[in-house]
Amino acid sequence: MDQAELTTDQVLTRDIPWETYMSTKLISGTSLQLLRRYDHRSESQRAQLLDDDGPAYVRVFVRVLRDIFKEDTVEYVLALIDEMLTANPKRARLFHDNALADDDTYEPFLIAVWYQFDLVAILHMFCLRCSLVLVVSVALCVRPKNQSGVASNGEASNEKKPFTSIDDVLIGLVKWLCEQLKKPSHPTRGVPTAINCLSTLLKEPVVRSSFVQADGVKLLVPLICPASTQQSIQLLYETCLCIWLLSYYEPAIEYLATSRTLPRLIEVVKSSTKEKVVRVVVLTLKNLLSKGTLGAQMVDLQLPQVVQSLKAQAWSDEDLLEALNSLEEGLKDNIKKLSSFDKYKQEVLLGNLDWSPMHKDPIFWRENITSFEEHDFQILRVLLTILDTSNDPRTLAVACFDISQFIQSHPAGRIIVTDLKAKERVMKLMNHESAEVTKNALLCIQRLFLGAKYASFLQV
Repeated sequence: MDQAELTTDQVLTRDIPWETYMSTKLISGTSLQLLRRYDHRSESQRAQLLDDDGPAYVRVFVRVLRDIFKEDTVEYVLALIDEMLTANPKRARLFHDNALADDDTYEPFLIAVWYQFDLVAILHMFCLRCSLVLVVSVALCVRPKNQSGVASNGEASNEKKPFTSIDDVLIGLVKWLCEQLKKPSHPTRGVPTAINCLSTLLKEPVVRSSFVQADGVKLLVPLICPASTQQSIQLLYETCLCIWLLSYYEPAIEYLATSRTLPRLIEVVKSSTKEKVVRVVVLTLKNLLSKGTLGAQMVDLQLPQVVQSLKAQAWSDEDLLEALNSLEEGLKDNIKKLSSFDKYKQEVLLGNLDWSPMHKDPIFWRENITSFEEHDFQILRVLLTILDTSNDPRTLAVACFDISQFIQSHPAGRIIVTDLKAKERVMKLMNHESAEVTKNALLCIQRLFLGAKYASFLQV
């Protein structure tokens, strides 16, 4: 069987030669007694043993992982811990009991993850099932830190080797997981394992910081794509969960705003029928809506129409319905802001035009047409200059369209544009290689010749 496909139950069927380990002094007589008492017992019996003397059993598990390197045994003990924590996550607190003050409870797990055997198999046994994640997460909220970031029962003393700090654990894990995303140890399990682990670890601020510093955000973006199989849907969900967690962290948002993240998220939410995937994407978009230019990008990517379509579907999740309503209202507010003349003026002055909502919004032109008169028709003059200087077909097309909108909307539009010698400039673009440019240049010329009275009959 492929090691990466092993399950905890399968590993727990093994018989481990504990007596041999005692005879070679790898474990003590006391450890042997505890292991015999715990090994191959029912879940209820093990639960009672942990309730009676949990720290003693955890100490044995940690020391076995520290001192024994045989693959079957390491996997078996990791499976015991996995089972123990899966049954009751609060048992992670046992790793921080005062009775373990002399033991570095993190080091053996890091050795297992970093160096030993089939790394993905071990992560499947421990990290994928969140055992190590639970230990780390509980450590962050349970064990008080001193200023150096070392946990209280792991303080560096006069010993030669200081105990592993919580931050060391997290930073080391992030580095390793990023490597897994770049070059997976296993062709099918490597990436899903790393994403599963990150979807839990990214709840911690120090992990978010380390992940962004390691340039990890860009490793997630290619994984945001429509999925069909159960495995790919789960990977997509956990990837989007990572993006959602990162949407609370400003340095990560800066990268999300300049990458292909937003179009990919919208494409996923348009095509996905899995409610949990739609929910996490909608919540992510809701978080990003007010960040920088992301709201404007969402409008440009026609997210308002997508939200309308999603609202028409029958969802059972009330949180999703509430998030859709909130996202819709936020998008409406963004459209209002985008339709202000100041935003339009800024876009024109930058000389890089695109089909943002205001260009074709009749309300915008009706309410702001007199603003074009400011500073001796400055914005109109800039639009005409763009026709002479820009090499970008989209910018030229939008500029022609906006001039035609001015002709149609301003009472003296035709006369003003003619006086500014726009006709010659627009006519030159009638033979442009871009169909988009020629179409809007033709519209502009038609409105210029027909005037406002008849131009309204022309279809955009």
